Amino acid sequence: MKTCDKLYRIEKSTSSCRNDGGMILEEYLTEIIVESEDIDLLNHVNNIAYIKFFEIARFNWYRKNGIHLKELMKCGKAFVVRNLDVSYHDEARLGDRLKIKTIPYKLGNSSFTFKQYIYNEQNKLITEAKVVSVMIDLEKRKSIPVIEEIAKHFY
Repeated sequence: MKTCDKLYRIEKSTSSCRNDGGMILEEYLTEIIVESEDIDLLNHVNNIAYIKFFEIARFNWYRKNGIHLKELMKCGKAFVVRNLDVSYHDEARLGDRLKIKTIPYKLGNSSFTFKQYIYNEQNKLITEAKVVSVMIDLEKRKSIPVIEEIAKHFY
């Protein structure tokens, strides 16, 4: 299965709001079932698979909010990951249902940051990440201000 096909490996997606230190932040939930290709020799989810899960959840967030990378690229714009900070807390195994929370966290001039959390069925935190993305001009390969369609979701 190609990576682009995996973007649709979701069971359901929902969004809600929560209070985080006095701020109301949009929270988007993606559910994934661990498949055999996600498992490594230690019989648990490989660390790289979690990064793939986070990407799937972010692209679901983009789609839910009407942001499509192919359309941006037609306009000469894109977003790329600049920094990915991942912490692993526990393991997941074959067949586990994982919930990935994606939260727009911080907006800069040309960058925006998501916080993401992966929980198992018992709501135990498995993995968390802070992902900084940067808007770029595809022709000049330089950063540009974050487009309004993305910026309006960050507080």
